[in-house]
Amino acid sequence: MMHLMTRQLDLILKDGGAEYESEVVIPIVSHYLDEKGKSWLSEVFSDLGGVGSIPFFEKIKVDFKINRHLVLWDTEVHFNRYRLTSLRSDLYSEFNFSFVDSYKRLCRTYEKDAVKAGLQLRVWNGPPIANKLFGEGNEPGDFSGNGAPGWKLQAYNDSQIDLLTRIHGYKLVRLCPYETLMTGGSLKRLDQLLINPKEEQREMIFNWLMRKIQ
Repeated sequence: MMHLMTRQLDLILKDGGAEYESEVVIPIVSHYLDEKGKSWLSEVFSDLGGVGSIPFFEKIKVDFKINRHLVLWDTEVHFNRYRLTSLRSDLYSEFNFSFVDSYKRLCRTYEKDAVKAGLQLRVWNGPPIANKLFGEGNEPGDFSGNGAPGWKLQAYNDSQIDLLTRIHGYKLVRLCPYETLMTGGSLKRLDQLLINPKEEQREMIFNWLMRKIQ
């Protein structure tokens, strides 16, 4: 099911005449992930406190595919201390991802928003595999001990997506609520613009997104 923000982006892409696919599943070719790649993901997994066998995706679902660009919307829950930990791994010094520096800053700045959005048990604890990999979670909001296994799994999976899309020849574009665009003489957050964009704002967002995939 599409998120409110991705539904709006879908309409904006459609109205702008873009050639794209939405809610695309990208199959993973297992042998593309070599020992170096596995060691990077192992580092992320270990840094997050993971134990046991490291899980690897067999497929990845993305919001939009535009030629060889994959577009993903990251909700507020993605910006927290665990994602910051994953972004500090060697993977991100070996590969250049355009979003890394800004995402590190956002993880440090907006964890309070992640807490507001991600305290439901199904998010904080994640699926059963999260507890198996990262241990039993604490009470929602308590980051001591094992903290939030669901958030840890999400951070690990985000790094999987970053690496696997790259080695499969795609360029990943991550979008988030905290992007800002100039409109009406002031900066506005992308999530605020997408709630009910005016026609000129829709065109502006379309042109901005097309520049990102050039």
